[in-house]
Amino acid sequence: MKLLVTGAAGFIGSAYVRMLLAAGTSRGDDVPRVTVLDNLTYAGSLDNLDLADPRLTFVRGDICDARVVDRLVGSADQIVHFAAESHVDRSIDSAEAFVRTNVTGTQTLLDAALRHGVDRFVHVSTDEVYGSVESGSSSEHDALDPNSPYAASKAASDLLALSYHRTHGLDVRVTRCCNNYGPRQFPEKIIPLFLTRLLDGGDVPLYGDGLNRRDWLHVEDHCRAVDLVRTAGAPGRVYNISGGIELSNRELTEHLLDACGADWGRVRYVPDRKGHDRRYSVDDSRVRTELGYRPRHDFTSGLDATFAWYRDNREWWEPLKRRLPA
Repeated sequence: MKLLVTGAAGFIGSAYVRMLLAAGTSRGDDVPRVTVLDNLTYAGSLDNLDLADPRLTFVRGDICDARVVDRLVGSADQIVHFAAESHVDRSIDSAEAFVRTNVTGTQTLLDAALRHGVDRFVHVSTDEVYGSVESGSSSEHDALDPNSPYAASKAASDLLALSYHRTHGLDVRVTRCCNNYGPRQFPEKIIPLFLTRLLDGGDVPLYGDGLNRRDWLHVEDHCRAVDLVRTAGAPGRVYNISGGIELSNRELTEHLLDACGADWGRVRYVPDRKGHDRRYSVDDSRVRTELGYRPRHDFTSGLDATFAWYRDNREWWEPLKRRLPA
């Protein structure tokens, strides 16, 4: 079986590919032949992939490039679509790249999948499409109410993907996950940004009053859930994926300071982000009940291991930090 994985030089996509290949090696069975399509934008790194593995083929290319997409999709049985512009702050500064990649790129992939009769298309999305949730948790039946340009572009791509199932009968499955953490996350997101700054002896910027709340999920648990959806999910179905660990940004900062042996003197409060959603929370009972998903990573030990990885792998993240604005 041939699997095309988009955006898999990035944090989550590369973890997914490593999981697939490691699982096949440990079991001694046949894993999919994996082709990775990634444009190697600022957040992608070939260091995230084992290019020497004969089961893996890497192609540098843009998911908006119909010719490249058509060639690769024509040789694929299934697609797992991670590729996206994903940083909210960047989408506030300029939404153009988010609309192009997240909407037009998804449409280009869907058209090719339909043309070539791809067996299934897993579209990886985010809990941010539901918008801010004052209380309770969003289910897959709730209306989408995105607030940032990033979330709006992902909501548009979700609806577009599902429309190809309803209109054309394409086997599309959508996942919506909460915030991920773990090794190899690009250091613009809060956990690696704070860890690397603290490791360098600097301070960390905390938005507003620090009381915005997010649910946290280890990237390896997310990848297992995505593969459960790929292998056992239902066509046209949406699956929320939660870590079950809800923290305010202030509480998360406390965990990160403790991991680094730092105190609150290293925290600098900064003006809140425009349109900053107060809280995200998803109900993932569907993926648990129907597919048997359970997160395996305890947050405290998972965060400690993440800190240890960044502490021990400066050669990976220091060059990436130079890509960030001052």
